[in-house]
Amino acid sequence: MNFSKRIMSVVLCTCMVIGASISPFLQKNDTTEDIIAGFDSVVVWYTDESMTDYMNAMAVAFHEKYDIRVIPQLQSGLDYLESIYDASVREENGPDVYIISNEALEKAYLSGLATEIADPDNIVNQEHFPLAALNAVTYQNKKIGYPYYFETSVLLYNKSYIYEMAKNQLMAETAEDVETESEAAAAADGESSSAQNTEVSEEAVEERIAELIPKTFDELLAFADSYDAPQAVEAVFKWDVKDIFYNYFFIGNYMDVGGPCGDKTDEVDIYNLDAIKAMQIYQNLNQFFSFESEDVAYNSVIREFMEGKLVFTTATSDIMKTLQTAAEEGEFSFEYGLAEIPDLNDELITKSLSVTNTVVVNGFSDKKEDADKFASYLAGEGSASLYEKTGKIPSNSKEACKDDKTAVFYQEYSNSVPLPKMMVTSNLWVQLEVTFAKVWNGASVSKSLQSLSEMIMSQVTGTEYREEYIDEPEEEETTIEYLDEEAEREAAKQEG
Repeated sequence: MNFSKRIMSVVLCTCMVIGASISPFLQKNDTTEDIIAGFDSVVVWYTDESMTDYMNAMAVAFHEKYDIRVIPQLQSGLDYLESIYDASVREENGPDVYIISNEALEKAYLSGLATEIADPDNIVNQEHFPLAALNAVTYQNKKIGYPYYFETSVLLYNKSYIYEMAKNQLMAETAEDVETESEAAAAADGESSSAQNTEVSEEAVEERIAELIPKTFDELLAFADSYDAPQAVEAVFKWDVKDIFYNYFFIGNYMDVGGPCGDKTDEVDIYNLDAIKAMQIYQNLNQFFSFESEDVAYNSVIREFMEGKLVFTTATSDIMKTLQTAAEEGEFSFEYGLAEIPDLNDELITKSLSVTNTVVVNGFSDKKEDADKFASYLAGEGSASLYEKTGKIPSNSKEACKDDKTAVFYQEYSNSVPLPKMMVTSNLWVQLEVTFAKVWNGASVSKSLQSLSEMIMSQVTGTEYREEYIDEPEEEETTIEYLDEEAEREAAKQEG
């Protein structure tokens, strides 16, 4: 048997027996295409290599349950949607199902590459998914994908540092109480007081840790002002101020881009008083924490956190695997914790940005019923092992909270703003990063947001758009005094 026939036999047996994937590196091989075409199989495309083993396992499990063959194929993420379209219209073994980020759904739908889902298992509802996930897959009042897994940002903190702070506080409080009680007892019986046990329980320490984690940025600033930091600490809070994914929460509740589902061009509101107030708080953080945007990047911030130089930062869900690996390799010696992003203050709340990766049924597929069944399977039953095998947190509420840490990400996701789908505003994120950088470096908040809004609204309306200028509200006197005190404290340190 020659080499080509051996390859054909191996692939044929693999497809028939276990439904395993055909390697993407063989997709251009005529023999492979003939084999794929010869079977009534559902082809699924994905772009994340870390999903390969999991996708193969899902193909096997689905085949065993429904007797429907599935062929997962890893693809390049470059021009992904265009590749799907080209393969579909040319009938060159395009996918029946594919995984894609929710912001591409408008383009997919208008290109005919997405269709309203059948939802055969009746899972795309709030019994199984948070509203943020459902909004992410909704376009023009139609569900055109299955929520699969998500990404968002949360507050990351050095729990070892906070633990010591909490324990020291409790021990000091206990010692003070014991001394008071001893003095009272001594006065009553005429004897001198003696040393008493000041140990505190782990449960009490954990409760105090929860109290110490800032719930607002006002509390975070107060923490930074009073914290007796270990020698290794260089900053209480530092984050990637250049990346909008780690900044959007400042303005997320006060900037509307397309309504809840991010698909309505008549629901765009970027320039308003609350947005200005939120960005003023963001700008003031530079006066307090004092670092240049050019000096930070996500990876460098995480490296500093692992070295014990930071107490707080913001991070995405990949941080859990990153810190686990670092700990196993001896590069991270601390305990860490996660919490929801703090609100700005008692008046202004935060809302993070989220991306939902969705399972979409190709509108050009001639196997829509089977494709829909597999897509539903991935988002439903198949998501049970998703985190364990890939490190990706399912959007499915019944499978998302595997432990306390994934539960924090899920809660943040539930309250998040899905990335909008509108193609007309696709450059908003680049322009937002430019705007945030200007504001961080001292530019006028109101003028910066006004300029951004005029640009985006001109794109949305198709005509030149002008916003009426909004005066910036005066900052509260207490906030200014607080920042001045911090500057004096830093100056005193330098003189010392």
